[in-house]
Amino acid sequence: MLVATGVLVGLILAGRFAQREGIDPEKAWNLGILAVLFAILGAKLLLVINSWSQYSGNFSAVFSLETLRAGGVFYGGLIAALAVSVWYIVRNRLPVWRTCDAFAPGIALGHAIGRIGCFCAGCCYGKPTHLPWGVTFTNPMAAYISGTPLGHKLHPTQLYESLVELINFFILVWLFKRKNRDGQVIGAYLFLYGFARFFLEFVRDDPDRGSVFHGAMTTTQLISIFMVVTGGILWMRRPKRVPEKTPVAAGVR
Repeated sequence: MLVATGVLVGLILAGRFAQREGIDPEKAWNLGILAVLFAILGAKLLLVINSWSQYSGNFSAVFSLETLRAGGVFYGGLIAALAVSVWYIVRNRLPVWRTCDAFAPGIALGHAIGRIGCFCAGCCYGKPTHLPWGVTFTNPMAAYISGTPLGHKLHPTQLYESLVELINFFILVWLFKRKNRDGQVIGAYLFLYGFARFFLEFVRDDPDRGSVFHGAMTTTQLISIFMVVTGGILWMRRPKRVPEKTPVAAGVR
């Protein structure tokens, strides 16, 4: 329910920001729906890839109720959504960077809401902690569906990430009103979220994020590095916006 709420809120915000950028709201809404569908598929796909040892011997488990109920890996959804968005934007001749800027705040706020759903379900849990704000999960369904350790105080990593994305949302809205080049807002989102997610991985403890370089870092951390680099390039290298020309009134020269 919370993920669905986050998606809906994100789409509504994207439509409004798109309208401010002079983009057809109907096309923005269609783009959002398409991106959501591919985000779901991409999140499930990366979940399967990261947990291939569990699925390789029993491929039918990919279509099991447990897999369908799992939220998947956010980065898989983000990459798939970005890929299909680029295709849709090019096909419909929408302004690429202005369209991406319009969607960035909605992605951040929608993700913040969705992570509260992760907290309620017990998935995406953190490592054991003795900090006073550690959370103890007790519902057997959390252990059954997500493998959540019960009876131990854990870092509430879901809430950490929700707070990060909420802060990102306010920063992006502030920046949207003040940007001086197209691509600046989406660049800021990629940089800020990638940077925060890299360090959040150190306190995550769920096993579905994969690993690279013989366990030196998680797959998510590697993707985070690419996001930070890409966001930094977009922030620094995009040319300044060209002000739109004001139509000349008839008979006036």
